[in-house]
Amino acid sequence: MRLFVALEIPDGVRETIAQLIGELKLLDNSWKWTRAENLHVTLKFLGETPQEKLKSVCDALRSVSCELPIPVNFRGLGFFPNERRPRVLWIGMEAPLTLTALAASTEVALAGIGVPREEGAFTPHLTLARSKDGRLSEKMRTALAKYAFRQFGVMNASAFHLIESKLKSTGAEYTTLESFSGANQS
Repeated sequence: MRLFVALEIPDGVRETIAQLIGELKLLDNSWKWTRAENLHVTLKFLGETPQEKLKSVCDALRSVSCELPIPVNFRGLGFFPNERRPRVLWIGMEAPLTLTALAASTEVALAGIGVPREEGAFTPHLTLARSKDGRLSEKMRTALAKYAFRQFGVMNASAFHLIESKLKSTGAEYTTLESFSGANQS
């Protein structure tokens, strides 16, 4: 099972971003665009996980302590690693430190059952597209500049989810296996 922990985004935000993806896809189809129904905010990618470990993963996630809901503002565009070598196009997120704390608590809980820790720091974002060659056409660069500081919507995340990703020829298919509202909320 290929698993990750994520926040699901509301339909209104999803629709706004789907319109943006539709516009940008017309300008440059060399990028691999995220399907609107697959948009999510990854807190932790577990990768391939044996079925027999699913119960311990769920138990660990039930133990995650966090303050919910977490207000999130989706705003602006950017690239990983940077604009000169764009491999990932993302929408930025403005959120309180409770979002980073949730990601850190998730990391600690899963490390306790042997899931390897992430090497880099948690950077909240919403992935729109990936590029194999790391190039950005001038048309695309101009269009993206127009959206650099645009507001794409807000949400109050009241749960986080364990999601299974099945890779298919038509793209990844996601199934939510369980939702969590955080232990020991104050």
